[in-house]
Amino acid sequence: MKFADKLFFSTVILLTVVFTVFGMWMLHSNFSRLLNREIESANSDSQMFQFLYEMGYRSVEEYGDDYAVDRTMDSISDSVERNGSRCFVLREDGSYCFGQSYVTGRGLDGEVAELTGPLDGEDTYGYCIRRTEDGYYMLTATVSNVGPSPVYLGMCRELTEIYDDRHALLNQYRTALICLLFSGSVIVYFLSRYITRPISSLNRLAGKIADGSYELRSHNTGSDELGSLAMSFNRMADRLVEQMEAKTLEAKQKEDFTAAFAHELKTPLTSIIGYADMLNSVDLSDEEKREAYFYIYSQGKRLESLSHKLLELVSMDKYPEGFREIGTKSLEENIRTTMRPVWKQRNIRGRVNMDRAVIYGDRDLLLSLFYNLLDNAVKAMDKEGERFILLKGTAQKYGYEVKVVDNGRGIPKEEIGRITEAFYMVDKSRSRREGGAGIGMALCSKIVRMHNAILNIDSNLGEGTVIRIFFPTRGQETDAGEKTTGSKEAGLQ
Repeated sequence: MKFADKLFFSTVILLTVVFTVFGMWMLHSNFSRLLNREIESANSDSQMFQFLYEMGYRSVEEYGDDYAVDRTMDSISDSVERNGSRCFVLREDGSYCFGQSYVTGRGLDGEVAELTGPLDGEDTYGYCIRRTEDGYYMLTATVSNVGPSPVYLGMCRELTEIYDDRHALLNQYRTALICLLFSGSVIVYFLSRYITRPISSLNRLAGKIADGSYELRSHNTGSDELGSLAMSFNRMADRLVEQMEAKTLEAKQKEDFTAAFAHELKTPLTSIIGYADMLNSVDLSDEEKREAYFYIYSQGKRLESLSHKLLELVSMDKYPEGFREIGTKSLEENIRTTMRPVWKQRNIRGRVNMDRAVIYGDRDLLLSLFYNLLDNAVKAMDKEGERFILLKGTAQKYGYEVKVVDNGRGIPKEEIGRITEAFYMVDKSRSRREGGAGIGMALCSKIVRMHNAILNIDSNLGEGTVIRIFFPTRGQETDAGEKTTGSKEAGLQ
């Protein structure tokens, strides 16, 4: 059963119960009020009847009991029966002195006997309501002791009219209740559909998204709970789509990684196998042998470097967290000592200058990060003239910025966004000649993310590259990630 149907039926049932209970309570209250008024009136009339009877009886008591009863009833019956009530007088033996025809004619003899039986001692008044074939009657009786023996003074009041009124009101209320429930059901039906329409819309939308229409979103902009539900649904759909796209990209990157890795292995292995087979099967001169040995050695070193880089890349996510405060001056000295011979051999004017500060991180990972960036800068120096590389560290208000600048060949703007992918190389032939495998920037990207830092790459083709890494102060919130954009701020800074 749909939610709208559940809401409809539950509301209709609730309305039925509420209106029925309320209506019955109202009818019962009104009827009880009328009945109590009749009982009070009957009680008052019974007291008046007893008072008048006893006064009249005493005035003629000297003429005998039977005469006194008849004379008294003849004189007071018109006054007592003015409201439609009828009176009767009954002796202890059950014989009537007055009003027998009325009581007997309505079949109330048994009720009179049942009413007057308990009236003795302290109980001198009683009443009852009985239903007969003719209608409803209320009988009252009281005991009078003015004569030689007690008599029962009774009155009979017809209540058929108020019972008929109650029955008529009940029928009217039933009719009104049916009309009210019918009209209310129609209103509740459309109201339940209106209220649940956004939910049904979300359900259909979820089905379409599940079938592949990932671009669809809910347009419910209400400020109520359903509007909030729609907004949460849209956020959930956006997040799912982002995760799916991320998974798709991850799968493609893994596929590209496998293909690139196989290709990187194929080239050096082909050279090694070819030269080894040549040494084994062909008589070569000493110079040719030295050349073959050199190629085998260089390609073996390339494979060794590739294996180290891959091992470092794969194990980077499992690197133990040994972060601590590291002085930038110790990093500066290590980098300068390591890179000085490389720059001298390549005839590069290099410079390392880092403001005194503290970076929270892992020393080995940070050194690996800076070495890879400087190594890439060295490999980018293929033009004649003055060649310059700068590593500059600057202390800032909310963190520490390290900038690596070179005036090498630069990177095409359309390639900047992909250089942090594993095995991606802008110029594959030149990178292989330099001993590269396209993994260095992937390592740098991982190290940057592990330190919650931000990587920014600016480059212009033929002018040079500027790489900035911002390390936030410990405890300072920042969105770690990469920002790789082309900019005119390339070359020497």
